[in-house]
Amino acid sequence: MTDGNQGSRAVRDQVLSFMKDHARPATPKRAARPAAVPQINPAPAFTDLPEHKQIVAQAAAGDQLGIDNPFFRSHAGAAGATTVVDGRTLINFASYDYLGMNRHPEVLGAAKTAIDRYGISASASRLVAGERPVHGELEAKISAFYGVDAAIVFVSGYLTNVATIGTLLGPEDLIVHDEFIHNSALIGAKLSGSHRRLFRHNDMEDLERVLRSVTGRHRRILIVVEGVYSMDGDVTDLPKLIELKSRYGCWLMVDDAHALGVIGDTGRGTAEYHKCNPRDVDIWMGTLSKTTASCGGYIAGNEALIRLLKGSAGGFVYSVGLAPSLAAAAWTSLDLIDREPERVARMRRNGNLFFDLARERGLDTGVSVGCSVIPVIIGDSLRAAQLSNDLLAAGVNVMPIIHPAVPEGLARLRFFITSEHTPEQIEYAVDQTAGKLEALVDRNFGIGSVDIEAVLRRMAAEA
Repeated sequence: MTDGNQGSRAVRDQVLSFMKDHARPATPKRAARPAAVPQINPAPAFTDLPEHKQIVAQAAAGDQLGIDNPFFRSHAGAAGATTVVDGRTLINFASYDYLGMNRHPEVLGAAKTAIDRYGISASASRLVAGERPVHGELEAKISAFYGVDAAIVFVSGYLTNVATIGTLLGPEDLIVHDEFIHNSALIGAKLSGSHRRLFRHNDMEDLERVLRSVTGRHRRILIVVEGVYSMDGDVTDLPKLIELKSRYGCWLMVDDAHALGVIGDTGRGTAEYHKCNPRDVDIWMGTLSKTTASCGGYIAGNEALIRLLKGSAGGFVYSVGLAPSLAAAAWTSLDLIDREPERVARMRRNGNLFFDLARERGLDTGVSVGCSVIPVIIGDSLRAAQLSNDLLAAGVNVMPIIHPAVPEGLARLRFFITSEHTPEQIEYAVDQTAGKLEALVDRNFGIGSVDIEAVLRRMAAEA
């Protein structure tokens, strides 16, 4: 062994000596060329963004016609069937307190008790230190209300759609949604990175055409609709949706924000309205800011779905828990819907009254079924804004909905009808709306009378 090792070392030494004797002189390094300096464009000014330019253009057109900005009106007290703006008490159709829970003494009392017990904030994500008993109580109440296994509440209704869609779907998946779906679901779909297709509003034949064209091409497919559409006030065709989602192997997500406490014999929303089994819908979504006079959002469904969201949804895991006072208010509101069913019946009567009177006066209520959300279609955005201001002067608070919230040419006033409005308030509001709209039409007031050149000069000056 020793002789072998010595032989190996000798061979190695000879090789190293040979390499040293025959090594080429090192080639001097060429001086490195200076790297080309990339051209750096300055960050765009916010004034140059097309979104900003659109806002400026709308403001300029409004100023030219003498239209006061109808948005961001400051209300001096709690909103309900009436409200106070600039010291004036107005009939209020701009708040979605559909069942009058916002001022209900039991709801107020529950919120105050929760503040005394838990403070103002949950102070942490529920996953770590923000969990309070009232969170679980509210989730149990929501799941029982729907007749499903479980529920999860988020700190924001908007965040609920964004976080849930983003957790369940990704680039290999497809989201098929109604063309008038709420912006929160639309943004959730975009941020998820999923493929996206839309179908014509409430058109089940068009939905089926889309589903036939995509069968077998995606890992997961989610259909997203609203129970009661927030801009149009019509109700989705849930029985047909359940049939289609089963036939084509999709999940179905129903945004019930404007349906819970509003439709169905006892206010349990879209499933009760259509007499469907709520378990046939994979994902029930809604907000706590409508009939439950609170804030936040929820998802209800089977146990596996809720367990997944509680462990994986970034908008839940990395966000502070819902304020305990808000959870207590929502729980109490749901309890009151059961104990005071006359509120649901009264809201429905008021919706029917407004709807019938509006149609009698020739107002265009679109496809609304005449329940909690009733639009009056104006068409012209500037005319809609001025009509809102004219009604404000007459003691009626109702807001215009203009592009981009709705397609151009479909601007409207959106009336939220509650159980607390009186027949006299509804009759007055319809009469004033019809009369003042007729006056604007007679004057040909609207976008057609705007000096476009003056608007362009205003935009250039603010650029």
